[in-house]
Amino acid sequence: ALQLFSWVWLRADLSSPHAPKPPGHCLALLHVLQLGYLYRCVQGLRQGLLVWRQAVPSEFDLAYADFLSLDISMLRLFETFLEMTPQLTLVLAIMLQSGSAEYYQWVSICTSFVGISWALLDYHRALRTCLPSKPLLGLGASVIYFLWNLLLLWPRVLVVALFSALFPRYVALHFLGLWLVLLFWVWLQGTDFMPDPCSEWLYRATVATILYFSWFNVAEGRTRGRATIHLAFLLNDSLLLAVTWVAQSAWLPSGCLLQRLLPAAGACFLLGLALRLAYYRWLHPSCRWEPDQLDGTWGLRSLEGRQLPQNRRMAHLAKNFFPKGRDEAALPWKGEVNGVL
Repeated sequence: ALQLFSWVWLRADLSSPHAPKPPGHCLALLHVLQLGYLYRCVQGLRQGLLVWRQAVPSEFDLAYADFLSLDISMLRLFETFLEMTPQLTLVLAIMLQSGSAEYYQWVSICTSFVGISWALLDYHRALRTCLPSKPLLGLGASVIYFLWNLLLLWPRVLVVALFSALFPRYVALHFLGLWLVLLFWVWLQGTDFMPDPCSEWLYRATVATILYFSWFNVAEGRTRGRATIHLAFLLNDSLLLAVTWVAQSAWLPSGCLLQRLLPAAGACFLLGLALRLAYYRWLHPSCRWEPDQLDGTWGLRSLEGRQLPQNRRMAHLAKNFFPKGRDEAALPWKGEVNGVL
């Protein structure tokens, strides 16, 4: 899936004279060999070194570095929830079944949770670069955003791993049932992210997988209602999964450990929910979106007169994620008459 996203995006992007793409057959071969993501990372590293070597980096080079890093950040997020999170759930399920774990295994589990939360923070910081005013995400806001994702994520992974350990034959049905519901919900929101309808369904399927574990916004407008529905849905499902363990007569070998982990997971969930509310109440920005920053991949111009690369995909998601200011949402933009620019 990661290689498919990378390949479709590269094909959809307009050709840049600043960094030409390889021929179509070479591009396809790179992704067949699972090297598409690595190719993007090499591109980003090369552009970053180019900017670093300049005493005063040009506006075009900085914009193109942002363009590359935005795609890399989102691909890393997809890889995190399509690969790392299911692997972490499997490891936890095996440990719960065996009833024992070495210290290095606990260290590995903790670093995996940190890596998943870090990918979410990196994606959020990438979205913040798409804001028209480009405000920096401060250290305090980054810490709070990282913590509430971590504190809400690990209880969810724990209960899914618990259900996997108890019912290894039914966990696939549980995932498939919830995934279909979430996929239908994403479809109802009318996503328009990928360049063609077939690849759009790949995006919706990936988003539904992310929503199985964590919140991911895909639609424009106020997200409070959708986020509340998703949180209540996951909370009820997690409670049902936890109740299945309590109702079992044959407990797992790690039952004593679970008697401490489940109350701790509940406390972490409440703390993470409080941090999430605090973040969206005081730290989540609303902004004014300039129309020309979202229309076209190469719609802006630098001071030198060259057109600046603009990552339309991530700018579209940022527009969904960061709402317009309340005093600006009902006002027409300058240069707009009857909704026409």
